[in-house]
Amino acid sequence: MKIVLYGHPTLRKVSTEVTEINDEVKETLSQMVDKMREANGVGLAANQVDVDKRFFVLEIDGVVKKVINPEILENSEEEIDYEEGCLSIPNVYKKVVRPEKIKVKYQNEEGEEIVEELEEMWARAFQHELDHLDGILFVDRVSPLSKRLIAKKLETLKKNFLKGKIYREDVIE
Repeated sequence: MKIVLYGHPTLRKVSTEVTEINDEVKETLSQMVDKMREANGVGLAANQVDVDKRFFVLEIDGVVKKVINPEILENSEEEIDYEEGCLSIPNVYKKVVRPEKIKVKYQNEEGEEIVEELEEMWARAFQHELDHLDGILFVDRVSPLSKRLIAKKLETLKKNFLKGKIYREDVIE
């Protein structure tokens, strides 16, 4: 299992809903937790490892969530801007404005429906990873000025991708 880089088409695709939570899905989720930890990430979406399914993993303060078919039910009016990065876009960090609190619904790996309110880092990470499943990257949500400031780095990543440096492991040692 490898993390794909900016430029890979799977990152821009809307992921397919999971219709059956089987052993393969559970094994992929477990491998994703390992890969996320190995890369020192907070979250990892299935399409970041070139899997076309609507699930992701999160780990904050030692607590892991395996999230399948997620949706946001409510957003708070209060928004906060906070610096984000992405395992598929190495060494690029910019502030993104997102709702501070959200109410979400998803299935866990046992198929149980979970409805919960998230705030702070949990809310931010959930929104970031859900964006991935919808083919949206955090760099799509930054201000026009920030976008100009990172344009060269993104262009370099895209060129590296076209040269065959498809995976994070190809550019990060």
